[in-house]
Amino acid sequence: MQKVKKESRFINREISWLSFNERVLQEADDERNPLLQRVRFLGIFSNNLDEFFRVRVATMRRLVDIGKQSKIVLGDMTPQEVLDRIQKTVMSLQERFQTIYERLLRELDAVGVHVIDELQLDRVQGEFANDFFTRELSPLIVPIMLSKDKPFPYLRDKAIYLAIKMTVEDNPRKTRYALLEVPVGSNPRFVVLPKRKGLEEDTYIIIVDDIIRYCLDDIFFMFEYDKIEAYTIKITRDAELDIDDDISMSFMEKMAKSLKERRKGQPVRLVYDERMPDDLFRFITNHMKVDDDDNLIPGGIYHNFKDFIKFPSVDDNLEIKNPPPLVHRYVDVHRSIMQVIRERDILLHYPYQTFNHFIDLLREAAVDPQVTSISVTLYRVADRSKVINALINAAKNGKYVTVLIELLARFDEKANLRWSEKLQEAGVRVIHGVQGLKVHSKIALVHRKEQGRIKSFTYIGTGNFHEGTANLYCDEGLFTTNRQIAAEVTKIFEFLKHNYKRFNYRHLVVSPYSMRKQFMQQISTEIKNAKLGKPAYILLKLNNLVDQGMINHLYSASKAGVKIKLIIRGICSLKAGVKGMSDNIEGISIVDKYLEHSRFVIFANGGEEQYFITSADWMSRNLDHRVEVACPVYDKEIQKELRAMFDIQWRDNTKARVLDAEQQNKYRKTKAKRKHRAQIEYYNYLKRLK
Repeated sequence: MQKVKKESRFINREISWLSFNERVLQEADDERNPLLQRVRFLGIFSNNLDEFFRVRVATMRRLVDIGKQSKIVLGDMTPQEVLDRIQKTVMSLQERFQTIYERLLRELDAVGVHVIDELQLDRVQGEFANDFFTRELSPLIVPIMLSKDKPFPYLRDKAIYLAIKMTVEDNPRKTRYALLEVPVGSNPRFVVLPKRKGLEEDTYIIIVDDIIRYCLDDIFFMFEYDKIEAYTIKITRDAELDIDDDISMSFMEKMAKSLKERRKGQPVRLVYDERMPDDLFRFITNHMKVDDDDNLIPGGIYHNFKDFIKFPSVDDNLEIKNPPPLVHRYVDVHRSIMQVIRERDILLHYPYQTFNHFIDLLREAAVDPQVTSISVTLYRVADRSKVINALINAAKNGKYVTVLIELLARFDEKANLRWSEKLQEAGVRVIHGVQGLKVHSKIALVHRKEQGRIKSFTYIGTGNFHEGTANLYCDEGLFTTNRQIAAEVTKIFEFLKHNYKRFNYRHLVVSPYSMRKQFMQQISTEIKNAKLGKPAYILLKLNNLVDQGMINHLYSASKAGVKIKLIIRGICSLKAGVKGMSDNIEGISIVDKYLEHSRFVIFANGGEEQYFITSADWMSRNLDHRVEVACPVYDKEIQKELRAMFDIQWRDNTKARVLDAEQQNKYRKTKAKRKHRAQIEYYNYLKRLK
């Protein structure tokens, strides 16, 4: 173990996030993954990086612009030092990305999947490309001629542009520049081409950008030129929302206005084709007023690699084959889900088990004559949400439906505005969050009249009510009729409706009022028990571990002899295994075919283990500035399921990486002779349960 200086107690969150995204890139490089899944991991990496620049880099830029020179909270670095480090790290990752991409193209080529450009089209494919351009692309393309005498056009965030140079060989003064946006919003980025004669088993794919390059002469036929070239550029803009404080406007009106303003955010990154001629590059950067401080990132021919998430499914043998979600062993699809929950608590483990059980609860409640009310908090939902439809049907059937819909769910604000209006039109009571607090809890409550009394059916989860991500994200969802928990969930909804009301909670752990304090106390109890020679350990599974106060207390616990195991998917600012500071802390991160999103914690508690599932990561925003809910798990059978999940993940020696102070992202090696892959083994574990 390496001894570090006292001031280097934490890893900067931005740098740690880039380390997480490197783990995503490793999956694209991992030959054990099916080939098309590796291609899609390139898309995930790119999409992650786009959002990182739009949010985190934009925040650092704002801090620099306002002259904030003090050290930021973690990592003992100024905002400018963080930006410099980000630039260096991203450049290195981009080079690695390009190397992996080129290798994947060769591997695809070897199995008969050919991604070709405009210069490789044969006659039949060329005719097809021309026809596709005329039918699908040409009506959507509006070239913009560039001139030093005219204002430079506004470039949209997320869009792909081709920077055009037209040259007359004998007269450089006649050189012309232009821009055109690649229309991929409603059109696919990839087009499957006709087969080649004699090679009917092979598949040929072209990127839309190259179809446009193939047809440049048709776009600019009216100009005189000897040579025409096209180079891709992409701008990333600040995505933070500045909410207007005009008291005459409703919050929904302010949100709509802010979303329009977001489109005009300041540039935080310009990615460009590094083959671009110097004169064209200087023209664009000078007129856009961007320089090295604006994170100029040289790249390859193509950008917006997030579109590779939707790379065509052309060969089932190259695809990942996920098993179907399991029906919970206690659920009979021909029986009332409420009757099942009435008999016992049930914990669903997504995506291993089906999210349909939750939708079935809402659908049943919507038509049950004895159900009086349904309450739910929504943060993100699917584009065609069955959850929303069930809630609307419930309102139409006379149920009193209350929905807290968080308008500040990043990048889902526009969709949530639309859902809010649709729910209100159906007669649903819609609440738009709490002033100054983002509502991130995942709770639902159904009230039903039974024998003259109200019976409450409660759901508390770690992930969104989103049937799409429930097929990809690992999350937990607890169904219970426990009266104490139901009463406290009712209190939370009362608080959301009437923000001036404050409540005490004996079972639930609720931020921003008690979560930090209570989990601090739990850690203190482990410290006390360690000193008394009692069992003392903490098993912590989170997406992100960043909060300085919580990390310092974990360091104190480590020094006292508390054994701490961390499974952290994303950002981890804690430095594990540092001599004299975190000797008793080990950490791993699992990045695999499913996204690890569940959050839970197990405390030894002197031999009487305590279990909590939670919607909150251990970040300052979750603990202090959001409404989050952690729920104790009392059922011994469910506790065994959670403990089995942690133990199975902890012995993973296939997709687990070691979290160390140097962020080396080394695959974890264990003493086990056979390979353990947690996401496959936990599915099999649940399948065996009867």
